[in-house]
Amino acid sequence: MIYLIAILCIISIPDFAQQPTTYCNPMDIDYKYNFEQLNEKISYRSGADPVIINHKSEYFLFVTISGGYWHSKDLLNWKYITANRWPFEDMCAPAAVSVNDTLFLFQSTFESRPILYSVAPEKGIWEFYNRWTPRLPKDIGPWDPALFHDPDTNRWFMYWGSSNVYPIFGAELDHSKKLAFKDQYKSMFWLNQYEHGWERFGPNHSDPFKPFTEGAWMTKYNGKYYLQYGAPGTEYNVYANGTYVADDPLGPFTYAPYNPVSYKPGGFATGAGHGNTFQDNFGNYWNTGTSWIGLNWAMERRIVMHPAGFDKDGQMFANTRFGDFPHKMTSKKWNGKGDELFTGWMLLSYKKPVTASSTLDTMSANKITDENPRTFWAAKQNKPGETLTIDLQKEQEVKAIQVNYTDYKSDIFDNKPEQVYTEFKILVSVDGKKWEIVRDLIKEPKRDRPCAYIELTKPVKARYVRYEHGHVASPILAISEFRIFGNGSGKSPATPKKFTAVRQKDQRNVDLKWEKVSGAVGYNVLWGIAPDKLYQTYQFWNDEPNMFELRALNVGVPYFFAIETFDENGVSGVSEVVGVK
Repeated sequence: MIYLIAILCIISIPDFAQQPTTYCNPMDIDYKYNFEQLNEKISYRSGADPVIINHKSEYFLFVTISGGYWHSKDLLNWKYITANRWPFEDMCAPAAVSVNDTLFLFQSTFESRPILYSVAPEKGIWEFYNRWTPRLPKDIGPWDPALFHDPDTNRWFMYWGSSNVYPIFGAELDHSKKLAFKDQYKSMFWLNQYEHGWERFGPNHSDPFKPFTEGAWMTKYNGKYYLQYGAPGTEYNVYANGTYVADDPLGPFTYAPYNPVSYKPGGFATGAGHGNTFQDNFGNYWNTGTSWIGLNWAMERRIVMHPAGFDKDGQMFANTRFGDFPHKMTSKKWNGKGDELFTGWMLLSYKKPVTASSTLDTMSANKITDENPRTFWAAKQNKPGETLTIDLQKEQEVKAIQVNYTDYKSDIFDNKPEQVYTEFKILVSVDGKKWEIVRDLIKEPKRDRPCAYIELTKPVKARYVRYEHGHVASPILAISEFRIFGNGSGKSPATPKKFTAVRQKDQRNVDLKWEKVSGAVGYNVLWGIAPDKLYQTYQFWNDEPNMFELRALNVGVPYFFAIETFDENGVSGVSEVVGVK
């Protein structure tokens, strides 16, 4: 008998690990398992309700129930820090503010709790600023608090609220009394789902259940006060940030007609609500938010960050167009709404065929290219050498990869660094026989990367892209999405034809329709309150229906819509703008 032995040829090319220049949502941080999950005996990594503070030209990220926080000098590389002093209940929906050389921090609470401060947060050193804040009436809070210092008046304020019963509250604080409440707190505003379509609850605003408001945040711009809030609920794709505007920190506040300001209901990382707005070292604004996973538990979430700003008319916005594709991290002041940060690296892996080395039960490997974080593949064993291979079906130029892990039947509740870390290799091939290693995390310092984003030093021509497993802490290796970014060699797609927008009798809704483009991967519907203010984006895939009922409009506000196509080669031109009254 003659045995034919196929020899797999693997060539190691120079180490592709380098300081990244791009980022991709969800943010690539070491999301934590937490003690709260012990109540339900469900183990999963999660992060929500982010606050990024620019403190002395460095950045600090605080996230719900993470046992600590993250520090970065560039918004790309984040180091986890465990503090010397931390709330016993951990830090849920934290409030933070930087004033001069001091960073202040406060937890959500319905009790009396201290405000912490630090002049060396990069070292994890915190002290009590005050021991106890005054207790508010039952169920009032302050839950989901925000601290605000007005540099022009030297006045201090707190805003809070997390409820579908109560409004967003606000109160002035007395700095001379260690930030005790200076006066009686008062209501700032309530949700109004009957006039604000995007404030309606449920997937695509389809549930009549009373919506939730939460996640207050204050930004001062050109003498105006923008009080941001999250709605209608964290466990849906339409979780968004809105804003009211006033001339005084305690109002009266006026609802902004262009709401919501940050909205991302389509694509892979859906949801953009309950975050904060901050400026980087170049004066650019960013808006953070919470993206929904919801596979193991409704509160299983991730963190996203989008370019934001204020236009010449004072309209606040966040740019979520291609919001979960790779973006450049800027090193200067950008123009307009930040479209220049989009790398132009397109999604090459959508619905492409996948081959797995093994599959547990019916966990199909093809689930890792469907752009759905709630479907996944699982290997029969969590052992080194398990592989996933995506066939791009033709040679493409690969520039970045993102691997999103799933906690399937996990038993991890303690974030032990010697146990909770991620290792894998990425290999590419033109013919499926000769392979090149383009990134090897096994050779790099150990860290956990549930949403690992890998930017290659230089583009690589490949038809096949392979994930080769090294280590995850969970007893089962499970991956929800293996995303490949780069560019094809063809022409950009055509602009969709026959795009129409018809407003319904219920002015909160509009019916959108367009003619499909052959070979397209998907479409972006762009919309806003003026032809030159199309700040909102709703992304659709080409295999979805080419009509949609958008239920996010505000009553009494005219709107304008346009559409563009995208595929592996690029993005089409934008269609003519159509308006509805």
